[in-house]
Amino acid sequence: MQNPETLFLIAGNGFYPRLAAQGARDAGVSCVIAAAFENETDPALAGFVDGIHWMKVGQLGKLIHAARQSGATASMMAGQIAPENLFDLRPDFYALILLAKLRERNAETLFGAIAGELEKAGVPLLPATSFLEKHLACAGLIAGPKPKPRVLDDIFYGLGIAKEVSRLDIGQTVVVKKGTVLAVEGFDGTDATIRRGGELGRGDAVVIKVSKPRQDMRFDVPVIGPRTLEAAASSGVTAIAIEAGHTLILESERLFELAIQNHITLWGT
Repeated sequence: MQNPETLFLIAGNGFYPRLAAQGARDAGVSCVIAAAFENETDPALAGFVDGIHWMKVGQLGKLIHAARQSGATASMMAGQIAPENLFDLRPDFYALILLAKLRERNAETLFGAIAGELEKAGVPLLPATSFLEKHLACAGLIAGPKPKPRVLDDIFYGLGIAKEVSRLDIGQTVVVKKGTVLAVEGFDGTDATIRRGGELGRGDAVVIKVSKPRQDMRFDVPVIGPRTLEAAASSGVTAIAIEAGHTLILESERLFELAIQNHITLWGT
Protein backbone atom coordinates (compact mmCIF):
# COMPACT_ATOMS: atom_id res chain seq x y z
CA MET A 1 0.00 0.00 0.00
CA GLN A 2 1.24 3.47 -0.90
CA ASN A 3 1.98 5.74 2.05
CA PRO A 4 -1.09 7.82 2.94
CA GLU A 5 -1.03 11.62 2.85
CA THR A 6 -2.87 11.66 6.18
CA LEU A 7 -2.49 9.01 8.90
CA PHE A 8 -4.91 8.46 11.79
CA LEU A 9 -2.74 7.39 14.73
CA ILE A 10 -4.46 5.53 17.59
CA ALA A 11 -2.08 6.30 20.44
CA GLY A 12 -1.71 4.23 23.59
CA ASN A 13 0.83 4.82 26.34
CA GLY A 14 4.60 5.18 26.33
CA PHE A 15 7.11 6.40 23.74
CA TYR A 16 5.83 4.24 20.88
CA PRO A 17 3.19 6.71 19.53
CA ARG A 18 5.78 9.49 19.28
CA LEU A 19 8.16 7.16 17.44
CA ALA A 20 5.36 6.14 15.06
CA ALA A 21 4.45 9.77 14.34
CA GLN A 22 8.08 10.62 13.58
CA GLY A 23 8.51 7.50 11.45
CA ALA A 24 5.45 8.44 9.40
CA ARG A 25 6.84 11.96 8.88
CA ASP A 26 10.18 10.56 7.75
CA ALA A 27 8.37 8.27 5.29
CA GLY A 28 6.64 11.25 3.68
CA VAL A 29 3.25 11.28 5.42
CA SER A 30 2.10 14.91 5.30
CA CYS A 31 -0.38 14.95 8.16
CA VAL A 32 -0.77 12.87 11.34
CA ILE A 33 -3.99 13.08 13.37
CA ALA A 34 -4.02 11.24 16.69
CA ALA A 35 -6.68 9.63 18.84
CA ALA A 36 -5.48 9.88 22.45
CA PHE A 37 -6.85 8.28 25.61
CA GLU A 38 -7.23 9.93 29.00
CA ASN A 39 -4.84 8.57 31.66
CA GLU A 40 -2.96 6.64 28.97
CA THR A 41 -1.52 8.72 26.13
CA ASP A 42 1.36 11.06 26.92
CA PRO A 43 0.04 14.65 26.52
CA ALA A 44 3.42 15.56 24.98
CA LEU A 45 2.30 13.68 21.84
CA ALA A 46 0.32 16.79 20.89
CA GLY A 47 3.61 18.45 19.92
CA PHE A 48 4.39 15.71 17.38
CA VAL A 49 1.08 15.53 15.48
CA ASP A 50 -1.10 17.92 13.48
CA GLY A 51 -4.25 17.33 15.49
CA ILE A 52 -5.33 15.30 18.50
CA HIS A 53 -8.70 14.00 19.71
CA TRP A 54 -8.93 13.08 23.40
CA MET A 55 -11.34 10.39 24.57
CA LYS A 56 -11.84 7.76 27.25
CA VAL A 57 -10.97 4.10 26.74
CA GLY A 58 -14.13 2.45 25.43
CA GLN A 59 -15.51 5.42 23.46
CA LEU A 60 -15.50 3.54 20.18
CA GLY A 61 -18.12 5.75 18.56
CA LYS A 62 -15.98 8.82 19.20
CA LEU A 63 -12.92 6.99 17.85
CA ILE A 64 -14.62 6.03 14.57
CA HIS A 65 -16.09 9.53 14.19
CA ALA A 66 -12.65 11.08 14.70
CA ALA A 67 -11.17 8.69 12.13
CA ARG A 68 -13.76 9.71 9.55
CA GLN A 69 -13.33 13.43 10.30
CA SER A 70 -9.54 13.22 10.05
CA GLY A 71 -9.56 12.81 6.29
CA ALA A 72 -7.07 9.97 6.68
CA THR A 73 -6.97 7.04 4.27
CA ALA A 74 -5.15 4.76 6.71
CA SER A 75 -4.84 4.25 10.46
CA MET A 76 -2.24 2.75 12.78
CA MET A 77 -2.23 1.58 16.39
CA ALA A 78 0.82 2.46 18.48
CA GLY A 79 1.23 1.83 22.21
CA GLN A 80 -0.63 -0.29 24.72
CA ILE A 81 -3.52 0.38 27.08
CA ALA A 82 -2.75 -0.52 30.70
CA PRO A 83 -4.53 -3.79 31.69
CA GLU A 84 -6.19 -2.15 34.72
CA ASN A 85 -7.81 0.43 32.42
CA LEU A 86 -9.18 -2.31 30.20
CA PHE A 87 -10.87 -3.78 33.28
CA ASP A 88 -12.22 -0.32 34.11
CA LEU A 89 -13.68 -0.05 30.61
CA ARG A 90 -16.76 2.16 30.20
CA PRO A 91 -17.98 1.22 26.70
CA ASP A 92 -20.23 3.62 24.82
CA PHE A 93 -23.29 2.42 22.91
CA TYR A 94 -21.25 1.81 19.75
CA ALA A 95 -18.81 -0.36 21.70
CA LEU A 96 -21.61 -2.27 23.45
CA ILE A 97 -23.10 -3.24 20.08
CA LEU A 98 -19.69 -4.40 18.90
CA LEU A 99 -19.06 -6.41 22.07
CA ALA A 100 -22.45 -8.09 21.80
CA LYS A 101 -21.41 -9.55 18.44
CA LEU A 102 -18.25 -11.18 19.80
CA ARG A 103 -18.35 -14.83 20.87
CA GLU A 104 -15.00 -14.46 22.61
CA ARG A 105 -13.84 -11.27 24.29
CA ASN A 106 -10.07 -11.00 24.34
CA ALA A 107 -7.57 -8.51 22.97
CA GLU A 108 -7.33 -10.25 19.61
CA THR A 109 -11.08 -10.43 18.92
CA LEU A 110 -11.74 -6.94 20.30
CA PHE A 111 -9.02 -5.18 18.32
CA GLY A 112 -9.85 -7.28 15.27
CA ALA A 113 -13.44 -6.04 15.46
CA ILE A 114 -12.23 -2.44 15.83
CA ALA A 115 -10.04 -2.97 12.77
CA GLY A 116 -13.15 -4.07 10.90
CA GLU A 117 -15.01 -0.90 11.91
CA LEU A 118 -12.10 1.25 10.77
CA GLU A 119 -12.12 -0.59 7.45
CA LYS A 120 -15.84 0.19 7.04
CA ALA A 121 -15.10 3.85 7.82
CA GLY A 122 -12.57 3.95 4.97
CA VAL A 123 -9.56 4.15 7.29
CA PRO A 124 -8.03 0.64 7.17
CA LEU A 125 -5.54 -0.35 9.84
CA LEU A 126 -1.89 -0.67 8.79
CA PRO A 127 0.59 -3.01 10.50
CA ALA A 128 1.82 -1.49 13.75
CA THR A 129 5.39 -1.71 12.45
CA SER A 130 4.65 0.57 9.48
CA PHE A 131 7.31 3.28 9.02
CA LEU A 132 9.35 1.64 11.81
CA GLU A 133 11.22 -1.16 10.05
CA LYS A 134 14.62 0.21 11.10
CA HIS A 135 13.57 -0.15 14.76
CA LEU A 136 12.89 -3.91 14.53
CA ALA A 137 15.29 -6.18 16.40
CA CYS A 138 18.00 -7.97 14.43
CA ALA A 139 19.27 -11.52 15.04
CA GLY A 140 22.27 -12.17 17.28
CA LEU A 141 23.93 -9.85 19.78
CA ILE A 142 22.13 -6.51 19.95
CA ALA A 143 23.74 -4.99 23.05
CA GLY A 144 25.63 -5.90 26.20
CA PRO A 145 28.12 -8.74 26.75
CA LYS A 146 28.41 -11.80 24.53
CA PRO A 147 26.25 -14.57 26.07
CA LYS A 148 27.82 -17.64 27.65
CA PRO A 149 26.83 -21.11 26.34
CA ARG A 150 24.62 -21.70 29.41
CA VAL A 151 22.69 -18.52 28.63
CA LEU A 152 22.21 -19.53 25.00
CA ASP A 153 20.92 -22.92 26.18
CA ASP A 154 18.37 -21.17 28.39
CA ILE A 155 17.34 -18.90 25.52
CA PHE A 156 16.78 -21.88 23.22
CA TYR A 157 14.85 -23.75 25.91
CA GLY A 158 12.79 -20.72 26.94
CA LEU A 159 11.93 -19.89 23.34
CA GLY A 160 9.95 -23.10 22.95
CA ILE A 161 8.15 -22.55 26.26
CA ALA A 162 7.33 -18.92 25.43
CA LYS A 163 5.97 -19.86 22.01
CA GLU A 164 3.67 -22.49 23.52
CA VAL A 165 2.47 -20.15 26.28
CA SER A 166 1.77 -17.42 23.72
CA ARG A 167 -0.08 -19.90 21.50
CA LEU A 168 -2.42 -20.53 24.43
CA ASP A 169 -2.88 -16.75 24.76
CA ILE A 170 -1.55 -16.73 28.33
CA GLY A 171 1.41 -14.39 27.86
CA GLN A 172 4.43 -13.77 25.67
CA THR A 173 7.28 -13.69 28.20
CA VAL A 174 8.95 -16.34 30.34
CA VAL A 175 11.89 -16.24 32.74
CA VAL A 176 14.18 -19.27 33.04
CA LYS A 177 17.38 -20.28 34.81
CA LYS A 178 19.44 -23.40 34.12
CA GLY A 179 16.58 -25.10 32.31
CA THR A 180 13.93 -24.26 34.90
CA VAL A 181 10.96 -21.96 34.24
CA LEU A 182 10.79 -19.37 37.01
CA ALA A 183 7.96 -17.14 35.81
CA VAL A 184 5.34 -17.00 33.06
CA GLU A 185 3.67 -13.78 31.99
CA GLY A 186 0.03 -13.34 32.94
CA PHE A 187 -2.20 -10.34 33.40
CA ASP A 188 0.51 -8.49 35.33
CA GLY A 189 2.55 -7.85 32.16
CA THR A 190 6.16 -8.18 31.06
CA ASP A 191 7.94 -6.00 33.60
CA ALA A 192 6.20 -7.59 36.60
CA THR A 193 7.01 -11.05 35.21
CA ILE A 194 10.67 -10.09 34.92
CA ARG A 195 10.71 -8.95 38.54
CA ARG A 196 9.02 -12.14 39.77
CA GLY A 197 11.36 -14.39 37.84
CA GLY A 198 14.46 -12.39 38.63
CA GLU A 199 13.79 -12.47 42.34
CA LEU A 200 13.25 -16.23 42.27
CA GLY A 201 16.41 -16.76 40.25
CA ARG A 202 18.57 -14.66 42.57
CA GLY A 203 20.84 -13.74 39.68
CA ASP A 204 21.60 -15.18 36.22
CA ALA A 205 17.94 -15.38 35.17
CA VAL A 206 17.17 -15.21 31.43
CA VAL A 207 14.10 -13.50 29.95
CA ILE A 208 12.57 -14.59 26.64
CA LYS A 209 9.91 -12.45 24.96
CA VAL A 210 8.20 -13.61 21.74
CA SER A 211 5.36 -12.87 19.37
CA LYS A 212 2.28 -15.07 19.18
CA PRO A 213 1.96 -17.64 16.41
CA ARG A 214 -0.10 -16.02 13.63
CA GLN A 215 0.09 -12.73 15.51
CA ASP A 216 -1.93 -9.91 13.96
CA MET A 217 0.76 -7.28 13.47
CA ARG A 218 -1.84 -4.55 13.03
CA PHE A 219 -2.38 -4.18 16.75
CA ASP A 220 -0.20 -6.57 18.73
CA VAL A 221 3.54 -6.06 18.33
CA PRO A 222 6.07 -6.97 21.06
CA VAL A 223 8.17 -4.01 22.16
CA ILE A 224 11.17 -3.49 24.43
CA GLY A 225 12.41 -0.23 25.88
CA PRO A 226 14.44 1.23 28.75
CA ARG A 227 11.75 0.41 31.32
CA THR A 228 12.17 -3.30 30.58
CA LEU A 229 15.96 -3.06 31.02
CA GLU A 230 15.47 -1.20 34.30
CA ALA A 231 13.17 -3.96 35.57
CA ALA A 232 15.74 -6.56 34.53
CA ALA A 233 18.65 -4.69 36.16
CA SER A 234 16.81 -4.42 39.48
CA SER A 235 15.90 -8.13 39.47
CA GLY A 236 19.16 -9.93 38.77
CA VAL A 237 18.42 -10.73 35.13
CA THR A 238 21.54 -11.24 33.00
CA ALA A 239 20.03 -11.71 29.52
CA ILE A 240 16.93 -10.78 27.54
CA ALA A 241 16.11 -12.57 24.27
CA ILE A 242 13.64 -11.01 21.85
CA GLU A 243 12.30 -12.20 18.52
CA ALA A 244 14.21 -10.75 15.58
CA GLY A 245 12.08 -9.06 12.93
CA HIS A 246 9.00 -9.06 15.19
CA THR A 247 10.03 -6.89 18.17
CA LEU A 248 10.23 -3.11 18.15
CA ILE A 249 13.11 -1.49 20.02
CA LEU A 250 12.10 1.81 21.63
CA GLU A 251 14.53 4.54 22.69
CA SER A 252 17.40 2.41 21.42
CA GLU A 253 20.28 4.65 22.54
CA ARG A 254 19.14 4.65 26.16
CA LEU A 255 18.29 0.95 25.96
CA PHE A 256 21.79 0.06 24.75
CA GLU A 257 23.39 2.26 27.42
CA LEU A 258 21.46 0.44 30.14
CA ALA A 259 22.41 -2.96 28.73
CA ILE A 260 26.11 -2.04 28.80
CA GLN A 261 25.97 -0.36 32.22
CA ASN A 262 24.19 -3.30 33.85
CA HIS A 263 26.01 -6.09 31.95
CA ILE A 264 22.75 -7.42 30.52
CA THR A 265 22.86 -9.28 27.21
CA LEU A 266 20.21 -8.24 24.69
CA TRP A 267 19.91 -11.01 22.10
CA GLY A 268 17.81 -11.38 18.95
CA THR A 269 16.62 -14.90 18.24
